[in-house]
Amino acid sequence: MSQTGDATRRRLRFSRKKKKKSPTGDMSLVEHLQELRRRVIISLLALLAGTIVGFIWYQHAPFGTMPLGEILRGPYCELPPESRADFTRDGECRLLATRPFEMFMLRLKVGALAGLVLSSPVWLYQIWAFIVPGLHKKERRSTFTFVTLAVTLFVLGALIAYFIVGFALEFLMTMGTEFAVSALTGQDYYNFLLGLLVIFGVSFEVPLIIIMLNIVGVLEYQTLKEKRRMIILILFVFAAFMTPGQDPFSMVVLAACLVLLVEMAIQFTRINDKKRQRERPEWMDLDDESASPLNTAPGGTDAPAPISRPAPVDAPRPTHTSGFDDVL
Repeated sequence: MSQTGDATRRRLRFSRKKKKKSPTGDMSLVEHLQELRRRVIISLLALLAGTIVGFIWYQHAPFGTMPLGEILRGPYCELPPESRADFTRDGECRLLATRPFEMFMLRLKVGALAGLVLSSPVWLYQIWAFIVPGLHKKERRSTFTFVTLAVTLFVLGALIAYFIVGFALEFLMTMGTEFAVSALTGQDYYNFLLGLLVIFGVSFEVPLIIIMLNIVGVLEYQTLKEKRRMIILILFVFAAFMTPGQDPFSMVVLAACLVLLVEMAIQFTRINDKKRQRERPEWMDLDDESASPLNTAPGGTDAPAPISRPAPVDAPRPTHTSGFDDVL
C-alpha cells in the first residue's frame, strides 16, 4: 500500500508541474527557445539522414539508378577526349586526386549537398512551422504550398545549372587546346559544379521571397513597378558576380531565368494587391491626419438624410384647482 501511495503522490506532483497550454497560443521566451531547439534538432537529424543516403549513393546505385558520382562527373566526361587529360590505360574518364583525403572529403561534400536537397521538405517545414503560430489560420493552410514551391524552385534551378555546366566547361576548357590539356582535380571540378548548383538553386528562391513579403504586406506592387528596371540591372550584376566560372553563358542563363521568375512574382503581387484593395476599404489606408471621403451617393452611409416635417404642439390643458382656491 505504501508503494502504491508513493507512486500516486509522484504522479500528482508531476501533473502539478506540467503547465497548461495557453488557449490563445501565446508562448513565453523560454518556450520559444525550446520550440526553436526542437525544430533545429529535427532539421539536423533529417540532414544527417540525407547526408548518409547521399554518401552511400555517391558510389552505389540503389534501385537501378546511376551512382551520384557518375551523374555529377557526366558534364566533364562529355568534353572532347583531346580537351582533357587521360590518366588511365583504358581511356575511361577520371578526375585527378592530389591529396590522400581528397576523395573522401569530396564524397562527404557531395553527400552533404545531396542530403540538404533530400531533407529539404523536412527542414523547410520546420522553418515554416516555427513561424506558423504567429500567423492566422488561413495562412497556416499555405504550409504545403510554401514547402512544395521552395523545393521545386531549388531543384529546378539545380537541374538547369547541371545542364549548362557542359556548355560552360566546353567554353572555358577548349580555349587554347593547341598549347595545353586540361587536367582538373576532383576538388576543383566539384567546387565549380556544386557552387553552380547551389547558386542556381538558392537564386531561384528569390521570387518566392518576393511573394512572401507581398503576402505579409511588406512589399507592394507599386514599389516593384517603379523599380523594375533597377531590379533587372541588379539581377544581371548579381549573376555576373555569383557564377563561379565567370563564363558569359552561365551568367546570361542565370540572369534570364531570374528576370523571368521575378516578373512572374511581380505579376502575382499586382493581382494580390488588387484583391486586397477590394477586400480593404480605402479609408483604412489613410493617415491619421487625413479625412476619409464622404459617401454622398443615395443610400450611402454618409449621405444627407431628409429632415422630417415639424409635428404640431398640443394646446396646454387646464390644471385642476383645489377646493380652497374655489372658495377664494
